[in-house]
Formats: sequence, structure tokens, C-alpha cells
Amino acid sequence: MKVVIVYDNTTSRAELEADWGFSALVEVGGRKILFDTGASGRILLSNLQKLEIDPEEIGDVFISHLHWDHTGGLSAFLRLKNQLKLWIPSYFPEAKNAREFIELKEPAKLYEGVCSTGELEGIEQSLCVETEKGVVIIAGCSHPRMERILETSSQFGRVYGIIGGLHGAKPESLKELDLICPTHCAQYKSEIRSLYPEKYVEGGAGRVIVV
Repeated sequence: MKVVIVYDNTTSRAELEADWGFSALVEVGGRKILFDTGASGRILLSNLQKLEIDPEEIGDVFISHLHWDHTGGLSAFLRLKNQLKLWIPSYFPEAKNAREFIELKEPAKLYEGVCSTGELEGIEQSLCVETEKGVVIIAGCSHPRMERILETSSQFGRVYGIIGGLHGAKPESLKELDLICPTHCAQYKSEIRSLYPEKYVEGGAGRVIVV
């Protein structure tokens, strides 16, 4: 599995634009899944181009939750390519612009080795990808309690790591993980880095993580 952070509050490459929001490209099993779309379509498409990611090769868009900083780039992306599957936690107007959209309220399998936690606490879903090292969670903001996200994800296998927005997740809730890449809205990023230096991976647009 390879994850390329496309949109984040910070950037790891000077030519990319940083902005409040989150998006990442998840490559697994021959599929390319765009996880969330950031806040701005212009920035999303610009960063995709600079990262040499061809939207035509993306077959799925997975939306974690319906906040603007995760869905703001969706309309622009769908105008470019709407022949895809759009996985959403609950219905919203932009869904009609996709060829196919699927609501995910309960934990579900999307593809072999790719699952959703379902809409936890009525707020947000996370993507779970099975790897040889264990399950890697891709999270938008982690608005549900981290303990709930980890518990739900563990039904797909031992949880190895998490990449994405961690909001107010306390560092101690992550102690069993082997990979922690806090992005976007993570409030305790410096504490996580200090507590788990060997597990910590810096985020930012342009960061590539291979598991």
C-alpha cells in the first residue's frame, strides 16, 4: 500500500500549496482511491498535477465526513471525472454528480483488503487498508473517539498504524500503534512526536508513505 498526501495544512514540497483541509491518494491492490478532497478544488487539482497523479486513473473517491475542508474540492474533481464510485457516510448534494455513490453507515468491505468503519457516532467514517504488517487506518479528522475508531477497525485485523487528521485524540490512545502520521487537525502533534519518535511520520502535502 502506498499513501500520497495531496492536501494538508503543511507541505513537504515547496512547489505544492498548503491549505486547511485534507486529501490523500491511497494505492492498494491495483486501485487508486482518493480519500477526501480538501477545501479548494483549485488547490486539489493543482497539487494532483504537480504530484503527477492522473485523475483518470482514480476509480474511487472516499469521503470521511461532510465538513467543507474535506469535501470542498469534490465538485471540481467530479467535473473533471465523474466516472467513478463515490463512497459517502450520508447523502449530500454533490453525490448526484458522480456516476455511482454508495452510502456507508455500517462497517463494510469495499474491495478485497479495503474496508470502511462505517459512520461512527453519526459523524465520520475511516478507511481501513489491510497490509502485511496489519491494518492501516486513513482518517479524515477522527471526530469520533479514537478508542471507537481503533476498536471498530480491529475487526478487520490487527491495527498497525494511522494516517490522517487526529483532532483531539490523546497521545496515549495511540500507544499500541507502530505507525502514526498525524496531519491536518491533530491537536497533539508535538506530544505524539515526542512520545513516539520511532513511530512518528511527518505529514504534509507531498509526503509518501509505503507500508
